[in-house]
Amino acid sequence: MEETQEKDIHFLDYWRVIRSRKEIILAVTLLVVVTATAYTFTRPKIYMASSRISVGQDALTTEVFHSNQSASGYNPIFVATQYEIIKSRQILYDVIRNLDLQRKWAATFEVEGLIPIEECFKILDDQVKVRPYRDTTLIDILAYNQDPEQAAEIANAVATAYSNYRLDHIREEVSGSISVLRSEIAKQEEKVSTAEDGLQEIREETDFSLVGGRLDSASYQLQELEKDRIDARVDMMVRKARLDKILAMGDKELLYSIDYIARDPNLSKYKDALVDMELSLKLIQQQLGPEHPDVIRLLTGRDLMRTNLTDAVKGLKAGLNADLEVAAQRFEELNMAIEEVRQESIDAQGTSHVRISREYRKVALETEILNALRARIAQEGIEIQMPRSPVEVIENALTPDENKPVSPNYLFNILVSIVVGLGLGIGMAYFIEYLDTSVKTVEDVEQHLGLPVIGIIPQKVRPLSEEGPDNPHAEVYRLLRTNMLFSNKGGLGGGAFAVASGGVGEGKSTTLFNLAYVCAQLGDKVLIVDSDLRRPVQHTFLDMSNRYGLTNLLVRDLSIEEIIKPTTIPNLHFLSSGRIPRATAGLLDSERMRDLVKNLKARYDYVFFDSPPLMGVSDASILASEVDGVLLVIQYRKYPRTMSTRAKRTIETVGGNILGVVLNNINVMRDDYYSYYHGQYPYYYSRSEESIEPTDDQAAGGEDSRKKPKKEEVF
Repeated sequence: MEETQEKDIHFLDYWRVIRSRKEIILAVTLLVVVTATAYTFTRPKIYMASSRISVGQDALTTEVFHSNQSASGYNPIFVATQYEIIKSRQILYDVIRNLDLQRKWAATFEVEGLIPIEECFKILDDQVKVRPYRDTTLIDILAYNQDPEQAAEIANAVATAYSNYRLDHIREEVSGSISVLRSEIAKQEEKVSTAEDGLQEIREETDFSLVGGRLDSASYQLQELEKDRIDARVDMMVRKARLDKILAMGDKELLYSIDYIARDPNLSKYKDALVDMELSLKLIQQQLGPEHPDVIRLLTGRDLMRTNLTDAVKGLKAGLNADLEVAAQRFEELNMAIEEVRQESIDAQGTSHVRISREYRKVALETEILNALRARIAQEGIEIQMPRSPVEVIENALTPDENKPVSPNYLFNILVSIVVGLGLGIGMAYFIEYLDTSVKTVEDVEQHLGLPVIGIIPQKVRPLSEEGPDNPHAEVYRLLRTNMLFSNKGGLGGGAFAVASGGVGEGKSTTLFNLAYVCAQLGDKVLIVDSDLRRPVQHTFLDMSNRYGLTNLLVRDLSIEEIIKPTTIPNLHFLSSGRIPRATAGLLDSERMRDLVKNLKARYDYVFFDSPPLMGVSDASILASEVDGVLLVIQYRKYPRTMSTRAKRTIETVGGNILGVVLNNINVMRDDYYSYYHGQYPYYYSRSEESIEPTDDQAAGGEDSRKKPKKEEVF
């Protein structure tokens, strides 16, 4: 229970700070909102256009030749890689050149000549955004620009440039393979021509013809071996062409082409992991610094993955080289087998027949190799001309509506400014509250001064002679009177009291007058002594003359009877300050004040001295040492607590008796903390006319009954 109460109190304290500083909070919030709104309306309008494309790995629209390659499904790594390709320099440079943005933007920004293409790239890179469309291979290309038409042009141009890039990249790879095959065909044609020339020479020498002739079993065996050797030769040449292509490629080109050239799952896995890690690193570097542990971890992982990929590529090259060596060895073994069979044929047949058969088989072998290469290059030529669909434009960008810009977002900016303004205002309110060391609550007085609070006076209280005794504010001073009596030696009534404050303008004079007023209304014989010889104000409350008073009495010019004047308020008398002398030092000495206090106490039930401020004036200390008690008035949220602490020490140093503290000028409506003390007064007094008529005993109560303090709550 105690913990719950403490939390509730803390929450109320926080709310009290907000309520008491609401002007600051509202001012800061209004300033932020006005500034943000003005900034928002001065910002240029930005329009957004989007085109949607579908991306996929290389595939023919129509399958011409049967292939064992299986179609690949959704690959998030591949799609993420395409994001980076779309925003690469190669794509955006093409967009800049196709739309002539160097010249257009130079005119827009009023720059002479052409804007450098690198500057255009930086501007375009900020304007183009790429985002996925859910979990699909669809990609949205977003373009932001102040010109709605140009935004649509840029979005469509990026989609077109990327589509052309993918097609050109595929065609370059196939064209490279065709170039290698053509060079091999040229070499093979020379070999066929040489073999045919050799066969023709033997025919002319031997006058031997194979037309209608029949070869023996060795010749059939040689034919089969020749077919195997042709297959081995073609396989060796294909492997050699693939290895040469890989060796001729750079690392970056090999990275994107590895899936087309070598179907190695390890390489694909390393490539996908490296692309994913580089994408994650680029995203996290936009949010974190280079020394952040996550950035360092990704950099280390990326370097390790690059090393693994490099090792895997080296292994691939070594594997392909080994495959080529194996194919070459198989080709050589077939050559050796053919030579053995041929030797057997030579032994079995005549020399002419063997020579003719050998040259014939050689021509047939070279011709078959040539035909195989021509068929392969014909296949590649057909495939390069077939339509492909690596990129498909699903939706072209449309020109956005000029009345619907995406930036600035007026409503969003205003709402954010309100939230930020409230946050800054509340933060500033708490900061000012932290710096404010003035007295704010009863707990501040009890904790820092160690004194009880016997009165809490609300704001805008005027003299009760103007407001009347039935005003709700009068009850505050009646409660103050009751608490003062109980604080003064166990509740014995009467005596001389001084009302003092640490600084100027804390409301001690008004507090004294109203306290004396309620005492007089309750039947006490009261005297107000305006002992503030420097700034007297009590005569203004009573609308009386200040010509003769305390100063005349202290210099013994006039007697007490001549000085003290009755007022229009029953039971209330007044001793003014009198003419203020040029030098008041020493006028309120202890001996004179002691005699005066004793004399006045013998004549009146209550004698109230209006004291000057305690800080810097010695008169207040003299009064505090001679009266029965001192009421220390502290104005709410005006002076630092140190001033009130020094005032307390000053009174205690001269031996004064501090009855308690009166917190003055509290804005009850502004500070919920004090609504408990004063919130019920208007309601209570609004029902005064409906109250029960007093009994005969109460109506006939004498002076003694009026002097008895009412049993009211003590703070």
